[in-house]
Amino acid sequence: MKILHFSDTHLGFNDLDIINNENINQREADFYDAFCQVVEQIKTIKPDYIIHTGDLFHRSSPSNRAITFALEKFKEIESLNIPFILIAGNHSTPRTNLSSPILKIFENFKNIYVSYNQEYKKIEFDDVVFHTLPHLNDDTKALTQIELCEANISESKKNIMMMHCSVGAWYLMQEFGEWVYPTNKEYIFSKMDYVALGHWHGFGAVGKYENVYYSGSIERTSLNDKRNSKGFILATLEESLTIEYKEINIRAIRQKEIDCEDYETSIQNLDVSDCLDAIVEVKLKNLTPLGSIDISNKQIKDLFPNSMSVSVKREFKKSDSTQNLQNLEAISLEEGFLEHIKEDSKELEYERLKPKIQELFSKYEELSYDTN
Repeated sequence: MKILHFSDTHLGFNDLDIINNENINQREADFYDAFCQVVEQIKTIKPDYIIHTGDLFHRSSPSNRAITFALEKFKEIESLNIPFILIAGNHSTPRTNLSSPILKIFENFKNIYVSYNQEYKKIEFDDVVFHTLPHLNDDTKALTQIELCEANISESKKNIMMMHCSVGAWYLMQEFGEWVYPTNKEYIFSKMDYVALGHWHGFGAVGKYENVYYSGSIERTSLNDKRNSKGFILATLEESLTIEYKEINIRAIRQKEIDCEDYETSIQNLDVSDCLDAIVEVKLKNLTPLGSIDISNKQIKDLFPNSMSVSVKREFKKSDSTQNLQNLEAISLEEGFLEHIKEDSKELEYERLKPKIQELFSKYEELSYDTN
């Protein structure tokens, strides 16, 4: 029995404010591309079952484009006549009863089975039982639903547990309303053939358990997620469990450092060969306040002409003395600040902000003069 397990697809996610040639946010398009790759792999592998462990969409009320995309891809999956089971995650669970659960739109598909009502749902086939526990907001209710799950474990069929939660504090995402699975109920895992998890965005087994896995997300929803490896799990259940991690192609994130103590040499030695179409983070280290003014963000971004996005972080040189800061005149700060505003603003916006900034620095000069 082969089960394809993927999760945390976050359709509709967008950031970085970069629009592509099709007038779509480029990061949103990246998530659609990642999903398409998984669907193509499904067509190639032809697993016996497909499971998705939560956060299909990034929001509980996704955009029309995200919904339309999902419906089109679900029709492709439906045509394969492979059972597809998916559960709601915290991102696709409404916070109030005033909103209808978005996964309800898939209920009329013949081969698609959804679990979203914040309660245990048993989905049974000839050879396997899927014990689904979608995202739960109420810890007390969660305990009763876990007990229902345990009571329905089959003695004659394979048992697959599906959840969207944190198993232990290590897998917390620091998000609103995330559900932490109770430690005193982890013994149930040993009664399952496979425990498929969603919520944590990295692939891997959980703790001491050899049958409990997060498949991870198929794209990164934060630049703090430095993993360039994303994909899905192909689980094979025979006499024992075999796990294969299948990678897909995603947009790379690259981290570069420029040492400002020897700025020119550091620039000459900078390798940008792996930055084509990548998200690049550049750290300027060993900066001084005056040196920081001399190095504009535009200068740094121009070093990566073929990258999709470049962000610049400034790390100042630690010093026991504050002399450099005391010697930095207000007019120098003003010029440097205005230069940064000019780089990041449209001309009309810059002209609007310029007199206000100059007024603030003028007041700073007066205050500095009065206190000396």
